[in-house]
Amino acid sequence: MDWDKLRIFHAVADAGSLTHAGDTLHLSQSAVSRQIRALEESLNTTLFHRHARGLILTEQGELLFDATAAMVKRLETAAARIRDSEEEVFGELRVTTTTGFGTLWLAPRLPKLYERYPDLNIDLMLEERLLDLPMREADVAIRMKEPSQADLIRKRLLTVRMRLYATSQYLEANGVPETMPDLSTHRLICQAATTPQVAGGAMLVRELLTHDIPSRLTVNNYFGVLQAVNNNLGIGVLPNYLTEDFPDLVRVLPEIESTEVPAFLAYPEELRHSKRVAAFRDFVSEEIIEHRRRQRDAAI
Repeated sequence: MDWDKLRIFHAVADAGSLTHAGDTLHLSQSAVSRQIRALEESLNTTLFHRHARGLILTEQGELLFDATAAMVKRLETAAARIRDSEEEVFGELRVTTTTGFGTLWLAPRLPKLYERYPDLNIDLMLEERLLDLPMREADVAIRMKEPSQADLIRKRLLTVRMRLYATSQYLEANGVPETMPDLSTHRLICQAATTPQVAGGAMLVRELLTHDIPSRLTVNNYFGVLQAVNNNLGIGVLPNYLTEDFPDLVRVLPEIESTEVPAFLAYPEELRHSKRVAAFRDFVSEEIIEHRRRQRDAAI
């Protein structure tokens, strides 16, 4: 059904006159009349009773006017919310990041974001595959490498390193390794070097596997590695951003770590003025600043 004809019909029904509707729509009376006649022909019904004092809706016209009134109201509400979005943050935001960072760092902090913006709906997509932001597979990404697309706005969040961790209970029961050869008496928990992961982590795993470590458990994401380490199964390769939220982790062989892994937040240029994106970006940035501050305080 032609929305333009419906718009003209609604104006005529509201005004009760072709002339008054034409004045509102900046159309001639004859143009308005032609559109109403075309709409009636397309619906094969009469929408108005015509008499000397104006137009009265038929029963069918009343049904259509109820529908167009509801449409106009929804459009006016949407327009008002768009105008109000200068101050409000609401609606769906699709965020993608790695399984490890999403489950172990981001998700535990989201209650604060929802407390601030209760009408925000986040679709959190956790996978190692890089979703195409310019093609709008996601609105915002947190990636463990700098995005290569030129049409993305990017912000460096933090630097991550993969290190060796175990629980104090495990180390008390199995001893603390002092050198790389000592790992031969421990179980190594890590992602397989061929598993999709950050390059620094894969390189560290390959280096560790050049040593004689007969007992290993490989898991395809850091959440699984953490679960195994927390259950005292061995020494795990884990990102250092976990140490704040999991203070029972003890670093093992402090000289062993991956190269730097930069974490970037990115979103398409076309979303530069999106209030949802700005709210999420600012929230993550604030949490990163607090995260760094607490790490510095812990190191003193």
